[in-house]
Amino acid sequence: MNELNEEFEAEVSFVGRIVKNNLVILLAAVGVLVSMVIVPPSMRYVEYLNGPVLGILFCLMVVIGGFRESGVFSVLLSRLLLRLGTFRQLAMVLVFSCFFVSMWVTNDVSLLTFVPFALLSLRRVASEKEMAVVISLQTIAANLGSMCTPVGNPQNLYLYFHYALNLGEFMALLLPYTIAAMIMLAASVFLLPNRRISISARLAARRAEKVPLMASPRQLWMLGALFFLSLLTVAHLLDYRITLAVVVLVTALMVPRYFRYVDYRLLGTFVAFFILIGNISQWEAFRQILAAFLTGHEFLVAIFASQVISNVPAAVLLSGFTDNAAALLLGTDIGGLGTLIASMASLISYGIFVRAYPRRQGYFLKIFTALNVAYLLFFIVFAAVAF
Repeated sequence: MNELNEEFEAEVSFVGRIVKNNLVILLAAVGVLVSMVIVPPSMRYVEYLNGPVLGILFCLMVVIGGFRESGVFSVLLSRLLLRLGTFRQLAMVLVFSCFFVSMWVTNDVSLLTFVPFALLSLRRVASEKEMAVVISLQTIAANLGSMCTPVGNPQNLYLYFHYALNLGEFMALLLPYTIAAMIMLAASVFLLPNRRISISARLAARRAEKVPLMASPRQLWMLGALFFLSLLTVAHLLDYRITLAVVVLVTALMVPRYFRYVDYRLLGTFVAFFILIGNISQWEAFRQILAAFLTGHEFLVAIFASQVISNVPAAVLLSGFTDNAAALLLGTDIGGLGTLIASMASLISYGIFVRAYPRRQGYFLKIFTALNVAYLLFFIVFAAVAF
């Protein structure tokens, strides 16, 4: 009997983990099924899908996954660390590596690359509480740095194509916030101790520098070329179907394992939300009510929605009911600050730190939340003045 109870509890726990890890896409799928009662399935569903967003997001996932596997970012960071003399300088490099790299390889990839490296680098020079502060700042830096470019995070890419923005107006809108983020992050790091780094820590960085790259020069050139094609598509200079075909063909022939880096769950979430929004849009009465509620409050609604369902689903959901691209873009980017789930990338750094230091889970959540709320309030006030 006890064995049966244990098996049942194990199955319930397994199902619970699946639901927890896929909550957003499951909720979106339920919403789609309910909406199908109002708008029965038809060929119109295909028209709901945003091909450019899905295509270029797939390409970027493949290419950026390849860069991350190559280890090129870790090698470059190791060489930078060898030139540092204090803990504050080390923290500055770790935080701003996330900030600048996330502009081009997305916030989640930036954190997947640099948070583990930070734990290794800080182990000899910082306490566990100081490490929690640096990792929290890295997370904030990745979420803020990624808002600077259309390819920095999924919601930027989606809104960029959905509203047919041009690169100039996109950069002009986000640049003041990017500069403000740099100043805030630098000020935060300057509050950390400025003690000297020991010789043993420098030797550890030197050993990391000598780790060989996991990709050949030929693969790196291939990844660089494919990334350049993706950027041309983002700049509206190349049709996404050409880029998608080239990325799929070249990757399949040369390094097919790169396809495993595609977040198919995220792509599925986009598809589900596209269908849900398309169906809701056909229900004119509900569409008018939601649009009227959003009008004039897009920025704050986007921030609030991001705290609850994360900023990517919030961007996709709300975009179907407002034409205020600037407010929605700012709201979902700034909305990535705040709760742990406001940006799904934040869960990456949380998971990495807690697995390494489980007894500091409570402290990490406390310092992470305090810093995120402080930054969120600052940018809400900044937007009220600047926007």
